[in-house]
Amino acid sequence: MNAVLEPVVEMLPMSARDIDDILRIEYRVYSHPWSRANFTDSIDSGYSCWVCRVGGELIGYFVLMLAVDEAHLLTIGVIEKRQGLGFGARLLRHAMEVARLGGAATLLLEVRPSNERALALYRHFGFRQIGVRRGYYAASAGREDALVLARALEEIRA
Repeated sequence: MNAVLEPVVEMLPMSARDIDDILRIEYRVYSHPWSRANFTDSIDSGYSCWVCRVGGELIGYFVLMLAVDEAHLLTIGVIEKRQGLGFGARLLRHAMEVARLGGAATLLLEVRPSNERALALYRHFGFRQIGVRRGYYAASAGREDALVLARALEEIRA
């Protein structure tokens, strides 16, 4: 009987060595991606930056800014071939836990109204819309609004 070994899934702090792999994902999954400088500045500023590796391959990441009693999820991404397999949920769950352990009572984020897949994930995790930032995102036809979502972190489930 042959046992099938599942690849190891790891959540690890992001380092400058990860940025090339992150940018390969970022430039494929976002129409207006973050730059190398955005990620470098986030690491250098002490933001909570994490990567997800499966069998050693970097397949996702997030950047979280902690401030007093709230946290702001600045970006999150999963390589295309791994989307829809639960890795976005793993990353989001980890971001929520990092924020809660960092003293945040609330996690905030912005999302494009056109990003239905991300909206469904955030709603599944209990995020609620608390506002709209008009013309927040660059878009192919001008600007796109951002929905501002929030979720209390007193308990993490899903």
